[in-house]
Amino acid sequence: MGIAGKDVLYEHSGAGLYQPLDLQIAKCRMMVAVPAGFDYEGTVKQGTRLKVATKYTKVAREHFARKGVHVDLIKLYGSMELAPLVGLADAIVDLVSTGGTLKANNLVAVEEIMPISSRLVVNQAALKLKRERIRPIIDTFAKTVAERESR
Repeated sequence: MGIAGKDVLYEHSGAGLYQPLDLQIAKCRMMVAVPAGFDYEGTVKQGTRLKVATKYTKVAREHFARKGVHVDLIKLYGSMELAPLVGLADAIVDLVSTGGTLKANNLVAVEEIMPISSRLVVNQAALKLKRERIRPIIDTFAKTVAERESR
Protein backbone atom coordinates (compact mmCIF):
# COMPACT_ATOMS: atom_id res chain seq x y z
CA MET A 1 0.00 0.00 0.00
CA GLY A 2 1.59 3.23 -1.11
CA ILE A 3 1.01 6.82 -0.22
CA ALA A 4 -0.07 7.78 -3.74
CA GLY A 5 -3.36 5.96 -3.73
CA LYS A 6 -3.90 6.67 -0.07
CA ASP A 7 -3.71 10.46 -0.55
CA VAL A 8 -6.08 10.55 -3.49
CA LEU A 9 -8.58 8.28 -1.73
CA TYR A 10 -8.25 10.49 1.34
CA GLU A 11 -9.09 13.48 -0.85
CA HIS A 12 -12.41 11.88 -1.71
CA SER A 13 -13.40 10.58 1.72
CA GLY A 14 -11.70 7.21 1.39
CA ALA A 15 -11.51 6.69 5.14
CA GLY A 16 -12.52 3.17 6.07
CA LEU A 17 -11.22 1.70 2.84
CA TYR A 18 -8.43 -0.84 2.67
CA GLN A 19 -6.04 -0.85 -0.29
CA PRO A 20 -4.61 -4.35 -0.45
CA LEU A 21 -3.07 -3.99 -3.90
CA ASP A 22 -1.57 -1.49 -6.31
CA LEU A 23 -2.86 -2.69 -9.69
CA GLN A 24 0.00 -0.96 -11.56
CA ILE A 25 -2.37 0.39 -14.22
CA ALA A 26 -3.64 3.86 -15.18
CA LYS A 27 -0.35 5.35 -14.06
CA CYS A 28 0.02 9.10 -13.98
CA ARG A 29 1.43 11.79 -11.68
CA MET A 30 -0.03 14.45 -9.41
CA MET A 31 1.78 17.58 -10.60
CA VAL A 32 2.10 21.30 -10.05
CA ALA A 33 1.93 23.12 -13.40
CA VAL A 34 2.32 26.79 -14.29
CA PRO A 35 2.14 28.91 -17.44
CA ALA A 36 5.28 28.64 -19.60
CA GLY A 37 7.64 31.42 -18.58
CA PHE A 38 6.29 31.74 -15.01
CA ASP A 39 9.21 31.74 -12.54
CA TYR A 40 7.85 29.13 -10.12
CA GLU A 41 11.17 28.50 -8.35
CA GLY A 42 11.81 32.22 -7.86
CA THR A 43 8.28 32.86 -6.67
CA VAL A 44 8.52 30.04 -4.12
CA LYS A 45 11.97 31.21 -2.92
CA GLN A 46 10.70 34.77 -2.43
CA GLY A 47 7.87 33.48 -0.27
CA THR A 48 5.22 34.99 -2.51
CA ARG A 49 1.73 33.66 -1.86
CA LEU A 50 0.53 31.56 -4.80
CA LYS A 51 -3.02 31.14 -6.07
CA VAL A 52 -3.45 27.45 -6.92
CA ALA A 53 -6.47 25.91 -8.67
CA THR A 54 -7.22 22.23 -8.06
CA LYS A 55 -9.91 19.75 -7.23
CA TYR A 56 -7.39 17.99 -4.95
CA THR A 57 -7.35 20.64 -2.22
CA LYS A 58 -6.30 18.35 0.64
CA VAL A 59 -3.37 16.91 -1.29
CA ALA A 60 -2.31 20.36 -2.53
CA ARG A 61 -2.62 21.94 0.93
CA GLU A 62 -0.46 19.24 2.51
CA HIS A 63 2.12 19.38 -0.29
CA PHE A 64 2.62 23.13 -0.09
CA ALA A 65 2.53 23.10 3.73
CA ARG A 66 5.39 20.54 3.78
CA LYS A 67 7.38 22.92 1.58
CA GLY A 68 6.46 25.98 3.63
CA VAL A 69 4.79 27.64 0.63
CA HIS A 70 1.81 29.90 1.32
CA VAL A 71 -1.07 29.27 -1.06
CA ASP A 72 -4.64 30.33 -1.64
CA LEU A 73 -6.42 27.24 -2.94
CA ILE A 74 -9.22 27.59 -5.44
CA LYS A 75 -11.36 24.46 -5.71
CA LEU A 76 -12.30 23.84 -9.33
CA TYR A 77 -13.69 20.95 -11.30
CA GLY A 78 -13.25 20.35 -14.99
CA SER A 79 -10.77 22.16 -17.19
CA MET A 80 -8.20 23.09 -14.56
CA GLU A 81 -5.80 24.26 -17.26
CA LEU A 82 -7.95 27.31 -17.96
CA ALA A 83 -7.46 28.84 -14.48
CA PRO A 84 -3.98 30.30 -15.18
CA LEU A 85 -4.98 31.33 -18.70
CA VAL A 86 -7.81 33.54 -17.44
CA GLY A 87 -5.81 34.92 -14.50
CA LEU A 88 -7.71 33.00 -11.83
CA ALA A 89 -4.61 31.15 -10.57
CA ASP A 90 -0.81 31.20 -10.77
CA ALA A 91 -0.59 27.41 -10.83
CA ILE A 92 -2.66 24.25 -10.90
CA VAL A 93 -2.39 20.90 -9.15
CA ASP A 94 -3.80 18.11 -11.27
CA LEU A 95 -3.27 14.60 -12.57
CA VAL A 96 -0.96 14.45 -15.57
CA SER A 97 -0.54 11.45 -17.82
CA THR A 98 1.24 12.42 -21.05
CA GLY A 99 1.38 16.18 -20.53
CA GLY A 100 -0.42 16.81 -23.82
CA THR A 101 -3.20 18.86 -22.25
CA LEU A 102 -0.68 20.98 -20.37
CA LYS A 103 1.27 21.61 -23.55
CA ALA A 104 -1.88 22.47 -25.51
CA ASN A 105 -2.67 25.14 -22.90
CA ASN A 106 0.90 26.55 -22.73
CA LEU A 107 1.50 25.11 -19.26
CA VAL A 108 4.55 23.25 -17.97
CA ALA A 109 4.82 20.74 -15.15
CA VAL A 110 7.24 22.12 -12.56
CA GLU A 111 6.93 19.73 -9.67
CA GLU A 112 5.78 16.17 -9.10
CA ILE A 113 3.79 15.73 -5.92
CA MET A 114 3.38 11.96 -6.19
CA PRO A 115 3.04 9.08 -8.63
CA ILE A 116 -0.49 7.72 -9.01
CA SER A 117 -1.82 4.35 -10.08
CA SER A 118 -5.08 2.47 -9.69
CA ARG A 119 -5.63 0.54 -6.48
CA LEU A 120 -7.85 -2.34 -5.56
CA VAL A 121 -10.07 -0.95 -2.81
CA VAL A 122 -12.06 -2.97 -0.28
CA ASN A 123 -14.42 -1.77 2.41
CA GLN A 124 -12.83 -2.73 5.74
CA ALA A 125 -16.09 -3.92 7.25
CA ALA A 126 -16.83 -6.12 4.24
CA LEU A 127 -13.32 -7.55 4.40
CA LYS A 128 -13.83 -8.54 8.03
CA LEU A 129 -17.34 -9.95 7.55
CA LYS A 130 -16.81 -11.65 4.18
CA ARG A 131 -13.10 -12.45 4.31
CA GLU A 132 -13.49 -16.00 2.92
CA ARG A 133 -15.24 -14.68 -0.20
CA ILE A 134 -13.10 -11.58 -0.73
CA ARG A 135 -9.60 -12.96 -0.10
CA PRO A 136 -9.56 -15.24 -3.20
CA ILE A 137 -10.54 -12.27 -5.37
CA ILE A 138 -7.69 -10.17 -3.94
CA ASP A 139 -5.27 -13.09 -4.43
CA THR A 140 -6.36 -13.50 -8.08
CA PHE A 141 -5.76 -9.80 -8.75
CA ALA A 142 -2.36 -10.00 -7.00
CA LYS A 143 -1.34 -13.03 -9.08
CA THR A 144 -2.37 -11.29 -12.31
CA VAL A 145 -0.43 -8.12 -11.42
CA ALA A 146 2.65 -10.18 -10.51
CA GLU A 147 2.47 -12.14 -13.78
CA ARG A 148 2.11 -8.95 -15.82
CA GLU A 149 5.09 -7.35 -14.04
CA SER A 150 7.31 -10.40 -14.62
CA ARG A 151 6.88 -10.17 -18.41
